Amino acid sequence: MKEKNVLIVGGGPESVRVALEQAEKGMQATIIEKFPTLGAQRIPKDRLIKPDEAFVNLDLDKARNHSNITILTFSDIKKISRKNGKIKTKILKKSVLVDNSKCDDCKACIKVCPVNMADDFNEDIGFRTAVDYLNAGTGEYNIYKEDMPVCQEACPVNLDIRTYVALIADGKHLESLAKIRERLPLPGSIGRICPHPCETACNRQYLDEALSICFLKRFVADVELNEDTDPVYETPEKKIPGKIAIIGAGPAGLTCAHDLAQLGYEHVKIFEALPVPGGYLWVGIPEYRLPKKLLQREVDLICNMGIEIQYNTRIGKDVAFEDLKKDYDALFIGAGCHIGLKLRCPGEDEYQGKGIVDCVTFLREQALGTLPEAKGKLIVIGGGNAAIDSARVGWRMGFDEVYILYRRTKKEMPANSWEIDAAEHEGVILQYLAAPVEILGKDDKVTGMKCIKMELGEPDASGRRRPVPIEGSEYVIDAETIVPALSQGADLSFLKEGHDLELSRWNTFEIDEETGATNVPGVFAGGDIVTGPDIAIRDVDGGKRAAQGIHEYLRSK
Repeated sequence: MKEKNVLIVGGGPESVRVALEQAEKGMQATIIEKFPTLGAQRIPKDRLIKPDEAFVNLDLDKARNHSNITILTFSDIKKISRKNGKIKTKILKKSVLVDNSKCDDCKACIKVCPVNMADDFNEDIGFRTAVDYLNAGTGEYNIYKEDMPVCQEACPVNLDIRTYVALIADGKHLESLAKIRERLPLPGSIGRICPHPCETACNRQYLDEALSICFLKRFVADVELNEDTDPVYETPEKKIPGKIAIIGAGPAGLTCAHDLAQLGYEHVKIFEALPVPGGYLWVGIPEYRLPKKLLQREVDLICNMGIEIQYNTRIGKDVAFEDLKKDYDALFIGAGCHIGLKLRCPGEDEYQGKGIVDCVTFLREQALGTLPEAKGKLIVIGGGNAAIDSARVGWRMGFDEVYILYRRTKKEMPANSWEIDAAEHEGVILQYLAAPVEILGKDDKVTGMKCIKMELGEPDASGRRRPVPIEGSEYVIDAETIVPALSQGADLSFLKEGHDLELSRWNTFEIDEETGATNVPGVFAGGDIVTGPDIAIRDVDGGKRAAQGIHEYLRSK
């Protein structure tokens, strides 16, 4: 007689009884249970139970030891198909994260576990820890989380951090990198510059310190780099018709193009105003933080998917925006924020380009090698990461002295604390509680800046104490170069007057948060052009959402 198999879904008492019954008849029985142990859901409704009787099933050991029974706990059915009278099932078996063969039931893990969740053993009346998932009759533990981990939830692209960190721990570095690339096509670049909001949320910090999630991402990217291997970003053999144009080869545009190619679109073209890819990653992040060679390699991997980048092409000048809307089935705008905001103080306009240059222009021209020779003293005004980058770049260029002028104290600086410490360590001089009053010059050239001392008053809308000028405290700093690093704005000059696109009061695009769609059908936007100047990983998220939105839009046509 040909051997017959029976699949039993669920690991409760009745399932165990049926499995034993079928096994005794000579059939091969497989029990699949979504929880980490058999009998986990047994809650008798016909009588009150005592704590020592809860979840106890005397048939469990008999089922475990029966030669005709296979038990798959912590497993889910992913697919069921039927062919020629036979049923075929695809089952995902998840890893049990506690080695119960070594567990001595000391419960120390429960005491230190920082994660609290609803107690599903007690109808969610109370709470339990994530490691407290056990069968009281068998003493089997596991780490079980019903929601997205807090680190993954804090990551703008929801990287599967728990999995890729576990793969690194197992020495599977390239597998970890592959897992990261499922959500992030620029792991090496982002792994160097991301301010890692995931680590701020990491529960481990309440025990000792947060995991170095960002550096681990960089580590596996560097493993691949050191092995001198070039992965292939795969695309489907069957291609999807449709032409898609993308404005901007920054992180949002590159990610949008990558995801569209991954979906199967073969006609994806990026229009980039700069002669280099990466947008602000190339011209705004200094070489010492993000090597251009590494960034170029990651862009090349994306382009190898069949994506074309047309450089030195400014929309509105070299190509009309309306022509893109007409010639392509969908359009994504990821132009970024590449205009530095002004100080709005006397003398600024008079000496613009004659010793005063905004940080966006300063960093871009330095990255492209078009800045004049550094000499004399450099003053950078501002307290964000762009100000720190400008100052540290100036120090490397060879200015005699480099100052950062900030109107509040170090405590209120929005820049990353480790960047501030690095700047001070390198010799950058930070002057706190000071603000510019007037740009000074002579013979058509900047000679310095009049400043005023500040004191902190009541908190403003940002929650930080408002800086208040101290009357009569003006003083002058001599300088040959002054770099305002206040913030950045979007350049929307590529749009004609009377356009139909809805804009916010910050001159950024209004979009559908789920799809990235603007109010104009077929036009999508994402990245800094929507959020204002933000971190690169959030720009990646904008590109991903828009790619899916474009896909759904084109499928619906």
